[in-house]
Amino acid sequence: MPAVTDLIDRLESDAAADRAAEATPDVGIIMGSDSDLDTMQGAFDALDALGFAEQTDHADPPAGRFSYESYVVSAHRTPDLMYAYAETAAERGLDVIVAGAGGKSADLPNMTASIAFPVPVIGVPVQEKSVDSVIGMPTGAPITAVDAGKSYNAALSAAQILAREYPEVRDRLEALHDERREGVGDVSASLHDLGVRGFREREE
Repeated sequence: MPAVTDLIDRLESDAAADRAAEATPDVGIIMGSDSDLDTMQGAFDALDALGFAEQTDHADPPAGRFSYESYVVSAHRTPDLMYAYAETAAERGLDVIVAGAGGKSADLPNMTASIAFPVPVIGVPVQEKSVDSVIGMPTGAPITAVDAGKSYNAALSAAQILAREYPEVRDRLEALHDERREGVGDVSASLHDLGVRGFREREE
C-alpha cells in the first residue's frame, strides 16, 4: 500500500499531466474513512446506473466517456492529503466532488469545498450527528449538501451539474428518472390489483 506521501505525489503528477477531459475522471468521491464505504456506496450505485465507469488509473482511462474516482481522505489524520486532493482537483479534470464524512467533526466536505473552490463539492453527512458540521459553512464559502446517508442523491446532483454541459448525461438522468417513475407505477398497479395479501405473497 502506498504511503500518504506517495499518494500526494501521485495526485500532483496526475495534475501535471495535463490530460484531455475525456481521459480524466469527471466526479471525485472521497470519504473520511473506509468505514464510510457502505454509506457512500449509494454514490457509486447512482453513477454506475448512469453509465459512469470507475477510473483507477489516471494514465489508463476506461472506455466510457464519463468516469469517477474514489479515495479515502481524512481531514484530521491526513490533512496534507486532503489539501493535495482538493488543490489538484481542477487540474486533474474533476468537475465536481462528492465528499462524505461522519462523526461530530465531519470536516472533510467543507474543508475540501474551501480548498477546491470553485470546483463544486456536495457533502454527505454519514451520520445524523454529522449534518451540522457538513453544512456549517460561513457566507462566501459555499457547499451543497444532502441529508444524512443520502449519497445516492449526492451523486445524482453531481450528474445534474455535469448535465448542464453534457447532453448525454442529461439524457441518461432523464432515462433513469423515467425508469424509477415507471417502477412506482408498476408497484402501485400490483398492490391495487393483487391486494395487500397477494402483493405481500409476491414479495416473499
